[in-house]
Amino acid sequence: MTVYLAPSAAGSGVPESKAYLNGIDAPRILEPITMVVKLLGSICVVSAGLYLGKEGPLIHIGSCVAYFLGQGGSLRYHMNWRWLRVFKNDRDRRDLVTCGCAGGVAAAFRAPIGGVLFALEEVTSWWRSALLWRAFFTTAVVAVMLQLGKQFCAQGICGLFGEGGLIMFDISHAYGQFGLLDLFPVVILGVLGGILGSVFNKLNTRVTKCYIYWYLRKPPYVKVIHACLMAILTSACCFWLPFLVKCRPCPDLSDIPGYKCPTHGQTGNFKGFNCPAGQYNDLAGLFFATKDDAVRNLFSFKTYREYHYRSILVFFGVSFIFSLITYGIAVPSGLFIPLIINGASLGRLVGMIMTTTTGNKMDEGYFAVLGAAAFLGGTMRMTVSLCVILLELTNNMLMLPMIMLVLLIAKTVGDIFNSAIWEMYVRIKGYPILEAKPEPFMQQLTAKDAVTTSVVSLSPVEQVSTVLMVLRNTTHNAFPVIGESSTTGRKVFLGLVLRSHLLVLLKNKAFHYASSGSAENSKMLQFTDFAKPATGKSLKIEDIDLRPEEELEFINVRHITNGSPYTVLESASLAKAYTLFRDLGLRHLCVVPREPEEEPIIGVLTRHNFLHENLQNMFPYLMPKKQAAGKTILM
Repeated sequence: MTVYLAPSAAGSGVPESKAYLNGIDAPRILEPITMVVKLLGSICVVSAGLYLGKEGPLIHIGSCVAYFLGQGGSLRYHMNWRWLRVFKNDRDRRDLVTCGCAGGVAAAFRAPIGGVLFALEEVTSWWRSALLWRAFFTTAVVAVMLQLGKQFCAQGICGLFGEGGLIMFDISHAYGQFGLLDLFPVVILGVLGGILGSVFNKLNTRVTKCYIYWYLRKPPYVKVIHACLMAILTSACCFWLPFLVKCRPCPDLSDIPGYKCPTHGQTGNFKGFNCPAGQYNDLAGLFFATKDDAVRNLFSFKTYREYHYRSILVFFGVSFIFSLITYGIAVPSGLFIPLIINGASLGRLVGMIMTTTTGNKMDEGYFAVLGAAAFLGGTMRMTVSLCVILLELTNNMLMLPMIMLVLLIAKTVGDIFNSAIWEMYVRIKGYPILEAKPEPFMQQLTAKDAVTTSVVSLSPVEQVSTVLMVLRNTTHNAFPVIGESSTTGRKVFLGLVLRSHLLVLLKNKAFHYASSGSAENSKMLQFTDFAKPATGKSLKIEDIDLRPEEELEFINVRHITNGSPYTVLESASLAKAYTLFRDLGLRHLCVVPREPEEEPIIGVLTRHNFLHENLQNMFPYLMPKKQAAGKTILM
């Protein structure tokens, strides 16, 4: 489905949502067909037991639902609602997609507050006070719907959906006190999480680049074969590896409610895989369980020496390698749960070593939770939202200080080596993201220095043939409208007109007849006619079919011209222009001369004019040698 119906459904979808909220409208990333394939594909991927999660796809699905509603539905899929057309503007649509991301996180982790903070910290580029309560309302509705779904599925008719309530990995019963000496192993865990997280980011992006290069040289069905081979390899390893470890006698844990050893079925810690009565296979308890149950087993408290060192080490190695090489194939895939498994197994291993060698009294399950936080922090480099999500997942506020500490350490160590995993994927996919702050060397440049193309302008009333020629010979998405002053006779900058609006006028043949003496076009259009379709496919110049006599008519662009575009003087600092462009979410920024003599406008700055790579190619002497060398190594 992903290869042949919706290629944009591959991956987690978080880079796509992040790119859209930064102002990049890539084709087909939020279409309804992408949402359907993402949903069905995630179900298949998780059910197949691949080392991938559903959390990232749920964020993308939430964005797709919000974008679909923000378009007022879709005429193509015969679902259109007039009352939703009020959202057909860029700001409201962007706010809806932000709320969709927050709702996706809340649904994936059953963490409504964490969803709001995730949208604020990770995906959105512009945050307003009104957006806070809207995102909060969205996640509250998600929490209510999840609770209703849990009650509906309480009879077991929905599989394992009703297990655990709204707390996925409940460890509220765990003892969370710690002393000063306990900080030492926590710091070690944070450093290990930062180092291994950065190693994971580096290796995974390298593997993904190899996949992309390999796919480009092969027919599409190779992606399907590759995914099938990964599923076969994963299943084979998960089945045969438990045969390598010895059976262990069941421990005496009668004080734990619901304790049973060995356990049979889909859940439980102690799997009686190929073992006699009264014994269990600890590695099978991790491999022969759902990914959520594997995390619960690793997080389990008061299960001292439940696992052997060899079993935990094998499980960590297998989960690390498979999450490394599986994330990047042509299927919907998330990274949260695989990273939590990697971190939990690492933390459990460190806890076993600490309790054995140093006599540390902290529970091994405690170390597993902190290990999950460390690995997530070292990979994704989030702090506040990740901390709250983990607290909502585990329902143990006593762990807050340790989780905060280990997240900060892991993020600090990871930032020394490379960027966050999703930022690296944004660069791999080629999305021109604008960072929050301008580069320091932009202080040495002016807005005029960044102008790379000459101005192509239009008159307020222009002949159709001229407009067609301009649209065919350029790729600009906006054109300055220049008229003459009625008093001085000089050229005057009247505003900007968008390519998409010109195409709508031409498509609807809204011509202006000079003989009528009217300033209006022959055909009146509604504001909804200029809105972008829900499919994401805008009009192209190839879609315009006019007769030769129609090309001799005129169109009046005054009524579709933005008469107050944002402008900067040619002498303005490029860093200030960058801040203005990004913070206001602009698509075009006009550069005007200090003293207009002949031309009232010098050029139009777009997103590509502010990109670090483009400026580096134009002004290589401004790039510090050490910084350039460092970026080459990290890339």
